[in-house]
Amino acid sequence: MATRTEYLSISRRGIDFDSVPMRLFQKSKRLGIWDPMAFDLTQDRLDWDASDQVRRDDLLGTTTLFQAGEEAVTLDLLPLVMTVARQGRLEEEIYLTSFLWEEAKHTEFFRRWLDEVPRIAGQDLHDYIGPNYRTLFFEELPEAMGRLLTDQSGEALARALTTYNMMIEGVLAETGYHSYSKLLEAGRLFPGLAGALKLISRDETRHIRFGVYMLQLLIQQDGAMWDVVQRRMEELMPIVLGIVGPPPEEEGVGVPEDSVFAADPEEMTRFAMTQYQRRMHVLERARGQSLAQLEDEVSDELTEEFFAN
Repeated sequence: MATRTEYLSISRRGIDFDSVPMRLFQKSKRLGIWDPMAFDLTQDRLDWDASDQVRRDDLLGTTTLFQAGEEAVTLDLLPLVMTVARQGRLEEEIYLTSFLWEEAKHTEFFRRWLDEVPRIAGQDLHDYIGPNYRTLFFEELPEAMGRLLTDQSGEALARALTTYNMMIEGVLAETGYHSYSKLLEAGRLFPGLAGALKLISRDETRHIRFGVYMLQLLIQQDGAMWDVVQRRMEELMPIVLGIVGPPPEEEGVGVPEDSVFAADPEEMTRFAMTQYQRRMHVLERARGQSLAQLEDEVSDELTEEFFAN
């Protein structure tokens, strides 16, 4: 490892407090300070006991996928933290400290809920994870993130950010939240879970915004990165749709092998495609923009959603 010659925070440059990562960091300090252990789950247990088996299965399946996903993104984020540190991106690394902490809290909450509401401690839930989910989280995510440990290229970074922030957080997780809203009937059931989901979703909005910002920078600095991002999104979208959508026609009509989400698979597919198109659109806008335009851009839908919180 190379020795250091200076520290940015005490150089003439200092810290750019107006940068997107530092603005996100301020939001994390203000909005991300919540305790997964503080939620009262008493009513959630009563709602679970009063639920029929269909609702229980739907809720347990959806929560299991979120639990596994949150553990995955917690475990696989470290290479990105190391990459921005090695590249001297101080503001980005500062923000990522809160990013990792928030993912860990999400993992903590879902496991606490599973233990205390369905009360399934000691039960293995891997049967809820289908082949497309395994491909995405057991193979694609760790491969893309792990590559950063040996490959610092813009292509490797773009693939990792696209996999993590755009497809897993920006498409799959957002579609999962849509399914949760159906299950919880807009907060009328399971108030502890509903309250935590609101905070988790708000955290994820910041995570997605960070990924958009980083990818916009990469695309602005090297136009070839747009092709990398577009190709990666196109590679992963069929896998995502295999998790949330209906099966191919030749397999008949019904719930796909992977799907344990409660909402109608056709509706889930439409929702996921909308999220996919939104992410693609906001990234494509970075082509031809200047760095100043990217830093000042607060009008796109992701930024509006972020700054409204």
